[in-house]
Amino acid sequence: MDATIADPMLAEMGKNLKEAMKMLEDSQRRTEEENGKKLVSGDIPGPLQGSGQDMVSILQLVQNLMHGDEDEEPQSPRIQNIGEQGHMALLGHSLGAYISTLDKEKLRKLTTRILSDTTLWLCRIFRYENGCAYFHEEEREGLAKICRLAIHSRYEDFVVDGFNVLYNKKPVIYLSAAARPGLGQYLCNQLGLPFPCLCRVPCNTMFGSQHQMDVAFLEKLIKDDVERGRLPLLLVANAGTAAVGHTDKIGRLKELCEQYGIWLHVEGVNLATLALGYVSSSVLAATKCDSMTMTPGPWLGLPAVPAVTLYKHDDPALTLVAGLTSNKPADKLRALPLWLSLQYLGLDGIVERIKHPGQCGETLSLQKIQKLPRHSGAHL
Repeated sequence: MDATIADPMLAEMGKNLKEAMKMLEDSQRRTEEENGKKLVSGDIPGPLQGSGQDMVSILQLVQNLMHGDEDEEPQSPRIQNIGEQGHMALLGHSLGAYISTLDKEKLRKLTTRILSDTTLWLCRIFRYENGCAYFHEEEREGLAKICRLAIHSRYEDFVVDGFNVLYNKKPVIYLSAAARPGLGQYLCNQLGLPFPCLCRVPCNTMFGSQHQMDVAFLEKLIKDDVERGRLPLLLVANAGTAAVGHTDKIGRLKELCEQYGIWLHVEGVNLATLALGYVSSSVLAATKCDSMTMTPGPWLGLPAVPAVTLYKHDDPALTLVAGLTSNKPADKLRALPLWLSLQYLGLDGIVERIKHPGQCGETLSLQKIQKLPRHSGAHL
């Protein structure tokens, strides 16, 4: 029995998206006709004059813009071959616009189901039990909202007295010296905090990795801040630094954060390995942290998929104030492309896509080793 889509608009949407993507991917260069087009003079911009453009013309315009500026020589498009799973993610954005036209009750039920399903699947796949999820386009946005949640949690009078309570007991956010550039400045700008609220923790230089946070030095910094009347608020740990992919001693950092009541947030590409059957003890310790930010789009090769911040907190009022939860259907529909893609890939497909880059790296490393000159008496 063949599976059919009962909703004609939904079927037409999928068909149009497929045709549009084929048109963009198959086109190789601008046509002479399009190169010779000139905007119509007048008060109204050329493309808006008359009765409008048809879909083919608009898609052709997009294709031309993708090739380069009008004054440049035509170039072949560099559209990535995203495959069927990529089309599924892109379909989620069109489908989200269609779903938003449903009546309020149906829309509420559907968006709640999509959000709860995606949250449960991600928590199970990445071993973060009983967590909540916040989906966001800007990768750093989740951490900014987590910082706001930590402020509301530690400063009970913040809602009433605002930044006066922060002035009397300044919060401190700890970042590794190996953290990605601009992260600290972004957090201060988003939270309205002065730069002295940031504390950059050096990495080990005498013992261990030069890209791993110095835990002993961090503890000294925390003690100094407490003695000066400051409030150690949040620590950002790395599970895969941008430079070399090294992971901090997350288990030890978790113990330190529990001792001083500090919120522990973890981010990094190595969090992807939590979906595998084997994982390092340091990365596994991230499952016990207060929050983590993941980027399933790059990990799974999915375009236009949001980043996800998983977190644990018991007070829904504070998460609402911090902006981590919302009653708006549009906010809940951010999870739709990922909801579709995860179902399409299945657990086996997700694991395979995470394992594949590592297997390629091992193969390339082995090939380089085999090309090394052999010395007498040495065997590889």
